[in-house]
Amino acid sequence: MVEKVVYINRSSKVVKGGRRFSFSALVVVGDKKGKVGVALGKASEVADAIRRGGELARNKMVSISLKDVTIPHEVHCRYGGAKILLRPASPGTGIIAGKTVRSVLESVGIKDILTKSLGSKNAANVVKATLNGLLTLRLREDIYKSRGLSIKKLETPKAPEAIPATA
Repeated sequence: MVEKVVYINRSSKVVKGGRRFSFSALVVVGDKKGKVGVALGKASEVADAIRRGGELARNKMVSISLKDVTIPHEVHCRYGGAKILLRPASPGTGIIAGKTVRSVLESVGIKDILTKSLGSKNAANVVKATLNGLLTLRLREDIYKSRGLSIKKLETPKAPEAIPATA
């Protein structure tokens, strides 16, 4: 399991004796085999917020449809003001993404992908938009099965037979 802290926020409340601080940690957990979970842990200490976020994220793990180490098709997703574009890439490309999107994609186990974050830079919304996009992915086999169709295998063309030489 890979646990990554994407964002830590400190908020304060003014009371009679001074300021009281509380922390929230946005945590992404994944097994690098197609499962990922995201959660926001809140506590009065940073370490407790991270631990709580990790526990919640492990409980909220979902499966993602992958095609080898990339995604099966392009997807455009949004959550709030954050918009994310995810595109499959050829082997050896790597993860072309910002740090918030990268943390989710690495946790899932994706190695080759092109992304672009459009709109809001709010870390929580960007992570949720990325997760929504990954959840909308469907493999060709799943689509065919839901429609009651069978996948036809293409036959490999045979090499042409040698033409006998006439002398």
